[in-house]
Amino acid sequence: MTLSQVASVERELWSPLRQHTQARIGLGRAGSGLPTHHRLELQAAHAAARDAVHSPFEPDVVAAALRGEPTVRVRSAAPDRLTYLQRPDLGRRLDPADRAHLPVGEWDVVFVVADGLSSRAVHEHGAAMVRATTALLPTAWQVAPVVLAEQARVALGDDVASAMSAAMVVVFVGERPGMSAADSLGAYLTYRPKPGVTTDADRNCLSNIRPPLGLTYETAAGKLAGLMGRARELGATGVALKDESDAQMLPN
Repeated sequence: MTLSQVASVERELWSPLRQHTQARIGLGRAGSGLPTHHRLELQAAHAAARDAVHSPFEPDVVAAALRGEPTVRVRSAAPDRLTYLQRPDLGRRLDPADRAHLPVGEWDVVFVVADGLSSRAVHEHGAAMVRATTALLPTAWQVAPVVLAEQARVALGDDVASAMSAAMVVVFVGERPGMSAADSLGAYLTYRPKPGVTTDADRNCLSNIRPPLGLTYETAAGKLAGLMGRARELGATGVALKDESDAQMLPN
């Protein structure tokens, strides 16, 4: 077989598999490297990931998409993006001045929309997830104003919930970009968090919220609202709380 015939056979073998994954499989080669168009795609994906990490968070974008929902804006103890990336510990703590502006109340839940490592993910999906999840909660629940957090990591939600006396916190955060996704949103649920004490084992996480290629808003909100209801009954999240929504959909 000629080289062109071999390449044609390889394309026929790999093409059906590529329909089911975003992984870069069966790319072939040109000499000792990748074919030019695949190399350019890889470079573009890398640039998109870098842009997602370094692009500034725009709270006004999220606030406008929340369509009139009350919001409060805070920053972490990291004064700028470079410090945020170099000092993860500062991204987990509230700026002391902003803590004083948080409204204290008998909140059942506070939603925190945090830039994390992808402002793009938050701009595109954060507000939609807040609206979709809130719509599924019982009307009796006291939902705090949405906190828009800049230079923030997941554990900043512990500090926010503690300052506001909220029973639980949901942090919608931009996830670390990969070479196949720069707009992935994560949702982290924690019941009665204690700053500096609560660990990742005490949280429940939903990852890869980014329709149409990841979880849809409807699916993610349904899972999250179900977990929130069970967390309230159980008085715990994390390893003590399991997501059984998929199991309930399986045939007997």
